[in-house]
Amino acid sequence: MDDGNGQRVVIRFCFKAGLSATVTLVLVQKAYGDEALNRSDVSTWYYRFRDGRELVEDDKRDGRPKSTRNGENIAAVADLVKNGRRIATRMIAESLNIPKTVVLRILKEDLGKRKLCARFVPPSLTSEQREDRVSSCQDIIAMADANNFFFKLLREMRPGVLPMTPKRSDRVLNGLVRHPLGRRN
Repeated sequence: MDDGNGQRVVIRFCFKAGLSATVTLVLVQKAYGDEALNRSDVSTWYYRFRDGRELVEDDKRDGRPKSTRNGENIAAVADLVKNGRRIATRMIAESLNIPKTVVLRILKEDLGKRKLCARFVPPSLTSEQREDRVSSCQDIIAMADANNFFFKLLREMRPGVLPMTPKRSDRVLNGLVRHPLGRRN
């Protein structure tokens, strides 16, 4: 897309030729089609030229503020997190004199950390940790299958309440059978 300088040259030419802002807008739209400046931009530049402006380039600006997210600060944040895993982002920001938002971005995007249980940890498990979790889960499943673990656990937790077919004299509450007088089958 055109940066607008070519269109500004056309607007300045139309102004110097004595054409009105409305006619200038029509000519710019005819020449540039969909990429033409809108009505307010054409009018703004037309009146700037009328007030004595000669340059078609934008005025100098201060620009974007200098980023504090550089290699030096990334290394410093990494060092602080490595030495004290429970350090708060506010404390990191104060000690390095950088905004808290920059600290959070460094932790998440540059260092690949996320907050979990008040600690910054990597977002995924290592292969060894994954294998430990899988073997632990398999042990629990085997133990449950071997001795009907969950039925025993239910009986231990709520004596007198067993999942079974109710008889006419039994009351059913929340899908569980309550036996009158605590009788069991």
